[in-house]
Amino acid sequence: MTNSELRADIHSIEPIPDADRDSTGPQQMWIWAGANIAPVNWALGALGIILKLGLLETIAVIVIGNLFGCAIFGAFTVMGHKTGVNQMVLSRAAFGRRGAYLPSLLMFLMTLGWIGVNTYFPAKISMAILAQFGISDTWTANFLVITLVMVLQVMIGIYGFYAIRTFEKYTVPATVAIMVLMSILAWSQAGVVNWGLKTSLEPGAHLAMLTLLMTAVGVGWGISWVTWASDYSRFVPRTISSRQVFWYSYIGMFVPSVWLAVLGATIASVTLDADPAKMVSAVFGGVAALLVLLMVLHGPIASNILNVYSAALAALSMGLKLSRTALALIVGVAGYAVTIYFISAPSFAKAFDNWLISLLMWMSPYAGVILADFFVKRKGVIDVAELYKSPQTSAYGDINWSGMIAFGVGLVAAWLFQDGLVPALQGPISINLLGGADLSWLAGILVAGGVYLALDKYAATAPAIASPAE
Repeated sequence: MTNSELRADIHSIEPIPDADRDSTGPQQMWIWAGANIAPVNWALGALGIILKLGLLETIAVIVIGNLFGCAIFGAFTVMGHKTGVNQMVLSRAAFGRRGAYLPSLLMFLMTLGWIGVNTYFPAKISMAILAQFGISDTWTANFLVITLVMVLQVMIGIYGFYAIRTFEKYTVPATVAIMVLMSILAWSQAGVVNWGLKTSLEPGAHLAMLTLLMTAVGVGWGISWVTWASDYSRFVPRTISSRQVFWYSYIGMFVPSVWLAVLGATIASVTLDADPAKMVSAVFGGVAALLVLLMVLHGPIASNILNVYSAALAALSMGLKLSRTALALIVGVAGYAVTIYFISAPSFAKAFDNWLISLLMWMSPYAGVILADFFVKRKGVIDVAELYKSPQTSAYGDINWSGMIAFGVGLVAAWLFQDGLVPALQGPISINLLGGADLSWLAGILVAGGVYLALDKYAATAPAIASPAE
């Protein structure tokens, strides 16, 4: 380990200078792998079983969905690499200089929820493991675990990108070894996996649950990371090809996400419960439980150091004048409060599924607008300097109404095709015409992207209206 690896990150939301862009493709892979070697993925995989799907079809949805979802995520990492700019500032090209404050705000608020989710799971699993050694699952014990994890992840997030990549580089290989051990223990024990588990649903409801799982866990999981993507790939040198950045990021996201989700699904096929703490109690004991505890504690830290760092960048992208350090501290305190709320919630699993589905309802149209703007309209070429000019002088304008309208229309489209478990978020097309099938992610991306390109073409060809003075 060299001093350059652990140097303080002095960067904010300005473009990363070429001299400081020294991250490698494998380092990007470690970053995204570390963020996804987390117990939340056990619960994601188990959702298919909780939705009464069969085991093998649950696994198929997880694998096929992530093939596409991780590709969408990988496309966003290319944007940061090509420009050296973080994701929310890049949004200014499509939404306008101040129009991009809207997705920045949504991303900031969403990240607080992720910090709470990612800290909730290790607290509950840690208590289940420690109970095997006589330590009771009390409020005080939960509070101590949450506090320890939160302090560590906020400190690393404040220190910045270089500390994040070093943490992931040296901890991910060890946690991968633990994942291998966990998988062997789970899949080699008699009675731990019910490979023959079949669905008990009628055909219509069966299709609905398959699409719901595809949205929440399959394609949706990759989409849920797009607002973070460029924050880290902006540190990769221009001399490395964007193709390498894409594939290293893709592999880092795909492998652990699918692996742990499949592990969660297989264990849940017998426990019939999405609670990772119960999964651990059912399968792992003794020394194995202590090793699992190490992975459990690593997971939220590896995810949340990204959340703390990127949430601060999102706030700065809204024009806030505080320092990145101050904003990271605010994020940590707010995430801490969210975690306490989740710990106290009577039904976390239901709240989590509802939250994940509704989260994707806005991220899909956002992804559609950004993909259409960057890859179709601009062919991957951004005038970086214009992103930082004042709203009055920037070539990207103050508010780009093509982007804002397309985002709004895409949001409505996503809702129309959404099922979910919250009645207020269930769209009429999904419920009345598709029998509850959830295609919200697809509708959001295609409609938002298509409307954006159509409005942009109309704005470019519409005749200018002369003023009375002319």
